[in-house]
Amino acid sequence: MSRPILGLTERVVIYGKKRKQVIARIDTGAQKNSICTSLASQLELGPVLRTVRIRSATGRQVRPVVKAKMKIGPKLINASFSLADRTHMKYDLLIGTNTLKKGFLIDPSKK
Repeated sequence: MSRPILGLTERVVIYGKKRKQVIARIDTGAQKNSICTSLASQLELGPVLRTVRIRSATGRQVRPVVKAKMKIGPKLINASFSLADRTHMKYDLLIGTNTLKKGFLIDPSKK
């Protein structure tokens, strides 16, 4: 079975009690997935499973973690997401290597 090829951004459907299609940033430099707290609230994601320590460009943070299903390319994946205020960023959803290792290839030239 061939591995799906993703670009630097991808349409993703994320499922909570509600579902929504969003454009996600594919970030090979990020270890974990991250979702904006406002999007998580819209989708009614929860409960918070645990907290994790994250090292980001702005320093170290402790963030809550929730689980959700996500359809990325042809794959439906159960994934964990750290909650972060991403309202000042272009993308509400960031996909990290913890998900990308599940059988995806990245092509930066893909539109």
